[in-house]
Amino acid sequence: MKIAVIEAGNVGSALGTGWAKAGHGIIFGVRDVNKPNVKALCAQIGATATSPADAARQGDVVILALPWGVAENAVKALGDLKDKIVIDSMNPLAMKDGSLGLERGYTTSGAETVASWLPGAKVVKTFNQVGAEMMMAGASFATRPVMFVAGDDDSAKSTVTRLVSELGFEALDAGALKQARILEPFAMVWINQALFRGLGRNWAFGVIRAQK
Repeated sequence: MKIAVIEAGNVGSALGTGWAKAGHGIIFGVRDVNKPNVKALCAQIGATATSPADAARQGDVVILALPWGVAENAVKALGDLKDKIVIDSMNPLAMKDGSLGLERGYTTSGAETVASWLPGAKVVKTFNQVGAEMMMAGASFATRPVMFVAGDDDSAKSTVTRLVSELGFEALDAGALKQARILEPFAMVWINQALFRGLGRNWAFGVIRAQK
């Protein structure tokens, strides 16, 4: 499968590296293909880099790994992605009253906003619930960490679920795309514990089942 990763920051690099190891073809969509870190990453994992719009056109699946502050213009510039699977890994983060919080939520979500920017695309919300460092580390946990997946198209969710599982996570269906309204605030729990409560970044959420 060809996976277009839009931007090659911490999240995009982690996901691209993980899926390259799983055997997928990775195309990074970046503004500057000649940046040393992009060239080094592509050489390291056998990926290619091109413009964001060209990467999105080539990819069977497109993953958005952008900072929320630049997302609208960048996503709209990708072109017509009708019927294409688009993974939204972004959280709509913004500073509010001097604190990090969500720019929107509860009655809408970042993912639903992304869907409005990409008419006809099959948008799936996932990979917003841990930091970039953990996105390739699912297999390193004693118990598989969980990653919730939300979207309106069952076939798209099935494809994304497989991709989530390939990175070592237990993928759980959270329901329709509007469930991003709870998944994005859920991500704030990880951010709060990791950044402000001393837990650090080396952890993920999991489901512990009772013994029968």
